[in-house]
Amino acid sequence: MERIGRQDELYRQAAEEYGAALARLACAYEADLDLRRDLSQEIHLALWRSFGGFDGRCSLRTWVYRVAHNVATSHVLRQARRKRSAPVFLGLEEAELQASDEDVETSADRNQAIARLFALIQRLDPPDRQVMLAYLEDLEAESIAEITGLSAANVWSRIHRIKHVLVRRFHRGERNVL
Repeated sequence: MERIGRQDELYRQAAEEYGAALARLACAYEADLDLRRDLSQEIHLALWRSFGGFDGRCSLRTWVYRVAHNVATSHVLRQARRKRSAPVFLGLEEAELQASDEDVETSADRNQAIARLFALIQRLDPPDRQVMLAYLEDLEAESIAEITGLSAANVWSRIHRIKHVLVRRFHRGERNVL
């Protein structure tokens, strides 16, 4: 009984402190609104479950990001397998998003620029996406290294490389990174 109480308390603390960051992470990993909601629920469920085994060897923040990125990466891979085997149809929301993406090049509106940047980030390979999203959440290289299993030097190298690719593609008006 005590384990579940601790698990619930850790989850409440994590959801309170990192809920907004987890929502941004889900948004960056999934463009489709309904799938994004599903991903967000998957992340929260996985977090709650994971706190049953949380032993404090890393910070709560590192644990939360590690679990969330692992769930999101699995989600992306699962969706990619589904998309390869399913016919391609556009929903109304996707059609609206594509229409607004075309307006991004001529608009200086900050929200559209952010949406375009996230579209570029969504097309990164999951490991690079994970590093970049953690960086955008102001995590230090050491924390990102703990989350991803990379060395801190490798994290900085990837961040530097990804930033250059994103900046170059953003300024060229491209929507695809790879």
